[in-house]
Amino acid sequence: MARTVRGRKSAGKKTASRKAAPKATAKAKAAVKKKAAAPTRKTAVKARAKTAMKKAATRAPAKKAVARAPAARRAPSRRPRVAAPPRRKVAASRLKAAAPTQRFTVSHLNDADFKRDGLRSYALYRDLGIAAASGGLCQAHVIRLLSPCTDEVRKRHLHEPELQLIYVLQGWVKNEFEGEGVQMMSAGSCWLQPPGIKHTVLDYSADVELLEIIVPADFKTVEVD
Repeated sequence: MARTVRGRKSAGKKTASRKAAPKATAKAKAAVKKKAAAPTRKTAVKARAKTAMKKAATRAPAKKAVARAPAARRAPSRRPRVAAPPRRKVAASRLKAAAPTQRFTVSHLNDADFKRDGLRSYALYRDLGIAAASGGLCQAHVIRLLSPCTDEVRKRHLHEPELQLIYVLQGWVKNEFEGEGVQMMSAGSCWLQPPGIKHTVLDYSADVELLEIIVPADFKTVEVD
């Protein structure tokens, strides 16, 4: 009987220990999980640093954007730019408007054609027929100045054509032009007189002959002091 009791007691102890073992194992596992889930020291330090940085960023005042001054613009010029008129086109249109009456003409030398019916009373003119053939667009004539050169010839004057071109065919003539001084023109010399330039004839040879081309055929002459 004693053995049986002892046997039962020992069996009861084994059974109790077996029943208590699972509980101990569960607690150990839970402790391991808790330990594994608990943050390490380094992780905790990093988490604190991040939290501190977030708080500092929240407390720090936001930087205001600095407005840049607009670039200085170039002030517009007070004087408006005026485009130069297309002179050549105007002149071309004027020529076209006067050109329809142009016709062919020819003039051969004949001393009988030199007449005292031109602008200057002290000269003979040979009309080359260009004024009539061009419908008044241009005038061309040969001039023979009569000797001697008098004070009437030397009167200062100006012309107001669009173009005045003179060529010396023979002899010589001495002129004075405003701003240009005295000019001696001899056979083969050619000059252009700008419209409105003041000038005078000072002297010339007895055999002088000039070819004069003027645009338009009719123009104004003004005596000046």
